[in-house]
Amino acid sequence: MAFHDKELTVPGTVEVAGRHVKRYHIDQPVRRLEPEVIEAAYAYLPKLLPEPDGDTPPASWVVLHRGADTGAYLLAYSWFWDNVVECRIAIAGQPALDCPSDDPAHFVPLDRPGVGCVWELGVLEHERTAWIRHVLAPDEPDLAGYLADTRAEGPVGR
Repeated sequence: MAFHDKELTVPGTVEVAGRHVKRYHIDQPVRRLEPEVIEAAYAYLPKLLPEPDGDTPPASWVVLHRGADTGAYLLAYSWFWDNVVECRIAIAGQPALDCPSDDPAHFVPLDRPGVGCVWELGVLEHERTAWIRHVLAPDEPDLAGYLADTRAEGPVGR
């Protein structure tokens, strides 16, 4: 299997289910995320977000990733207990993971634990550093600074 970089875009932050959510999209020049996949993913997103815990700034980030085949992946990472990340995943169009169809806009929960694939993990690395820089290290947490600090758009994977 030949490895190829994919493209990362950052469409901005939204508020969903009481959380500030940074958004990242990963796709390929030959297969961009289709509008119907994006719409279905963000309609499903509230099911992946935990209630804010009251002590931790209510922040999350999501990665919406379009695979090279029929698959689409929605990963929701949420901060809790000040410095811990929870990951919940929904998948669509991936028969190898027991999706009910090959429709990339029909999201269902992934029933096995996962953290992300090699393309998605670069975003996790950035978010860890941004959380330390803006929330944990300062005397007072700077949620706005954290939300504005996103990984640069462009090739992702290496």
